Amino acid sequence: MSKGMKAADIRAKTDDELKEQLVDLRKESFNLRFQAVSGQLENTARCRQVSRGIARVKTILGERNSSKAAS
Repeated sequence: MSKGMKAADIRAKTDDELKEQLVDLRKESFNLRFQAVSGQLENTARCRQVSRGIARVKTILGERNSSKAAS
């Protein structure tokens, strides 16, 4: 995920692209946690960026699922 990805950028993607991005972000989060524990993490702010990115993607996927269920 690039720095400063906005919700509008995420909304432009398809559901499949969002699910793929979610998997990538979760893998990155996992790797960042390992680096933090082993003392190798240099960019500590990246943890927060990744977790917020995961939240954004999950929020938009949830909005789409609830709008599909409502219609």
